[in-house]
Amino acid sequence: MTENQRIHPVVNMEAPPPPPPTRPLVPRGSFKSEKGDPTGLQQPIINQPFRRTAPVMYSRPSTKRSCCCKCICWTISLIILLLIIIAATAGILYLVFKPKIPQYSVDNLRISDLRLNFDMSLYAKFNVRITAVNPNKKIGIYYEKGSHLSVWYKNTQLCKGSIPKFYQGHRNRTVLNVDLTGQSQYGNTLMSAIQEAAQTGRIPLDLKIEVPVSVKLGKLKLRKVRIMGDCLLIVDSLSANSLVRIKASTCKFRLKL
Repeated sequence: MTENQRIHPVVNMEAPPPPPPTRPLVPRGSFKSEKGDPTGLQQPIINQPFRRTAPVMYSRPSTKRSCCCKCICWTISLIILLLIIIAATAGILYLVFKPKIPQYSVDNLRISDLRLNFDMSLYAKFNVRITAVNPNKKIGIYYEKGSHLSVWYKNTQLCKGSIPKFYQGHRNRTVLNVDLTGQSQYGNTLMSAIQEAAQTGRIPLDLKIEVPVSVKLGKLKLRKVRIMGDCLLIVDSLSANSLVRIKASTCKFRLKL
């Protein structure tokens, strides 16, 4: 045989064929990654020891609390509804009757008596003429018992009286003559102060008025209210048995429920 002669392997035709390639073994419970990377396989679940958990208790809402909330909601709703009804009724009455506060003025003041007693107290008797005007077209005014009128000089009450009970109709003008009497302590000091002020021709007097009235709307008579008034009068003198001249008069009135 020469050196260039090649030797070929001999194939055995009677030998069985080789086995097909097998797939890699994957542990049970794991998955192949989407990219086919065997390193992305999940680790198998390892059995852990059993642990007992405490049962969860669910409590029902209290029935008393629910009823209480419902009662509060109903009460608030009723109060709001009542306020709306009252406001609507008041608005309707105002538009129908158009109420106006009565007007009052002090026309004149007469000094019937002003003297010192033996106990050095000051006795005073005044007569005040007041004009009351009811400007309402559909409202009448009942002047009830319990009115108070008083005349004051520098925080000292000189005399007091009351307005008689009467009814004032629609758009009515009534003139009232009210007698006021009173007795004050420290009359000597008070009389000296009045006489000193009389020399200047300007004596300040304060007339306070409190009158309970009932308003009549058509045929309906409402509850009592009070008319509160305060009139500041400047008079020239307080000579007894004479008509006092009123130089200035400023009155303020308001309603008190």
